[in-house]
Amino acid sequence: MQIVIGIILILAALFLIGAVLMQSGKSHNLSGTIAGGAETFFGKSKATTLDKKLSKATTIVAIVFVVLVLVSYLIQNHSSFAAAPAADYAVETVVNAD
Repeated sequence: MQIVIGIILILAALFLIGAVLMQSGKSHNLSGTIAGGAETFFGKSKATTLDKKLSKATTIVAIVFVVLVLVSYLIQNHSSFAAAPAADYAVETVVNAD
């Protein structure tokens, strides 16, 4: 299970790197910020451009990446907590045997 999650994490990380590098810069100066806001407000670009699609895909994959990291962390912690009482019991048994 951890191997599958690890492989998916690596693929998601590679996709995120590629998608971020392929996106163009949103604005260069203050005037670019104002002009970009006006274009968004008036609906000049309607998510049909490559940048919009990459931006949406990047957001989705980033959310999946974070969720998988948390799941992987919980799986590792759960397995280490499950093994801890058995180890304590074995040590306690050896100590009580004397």
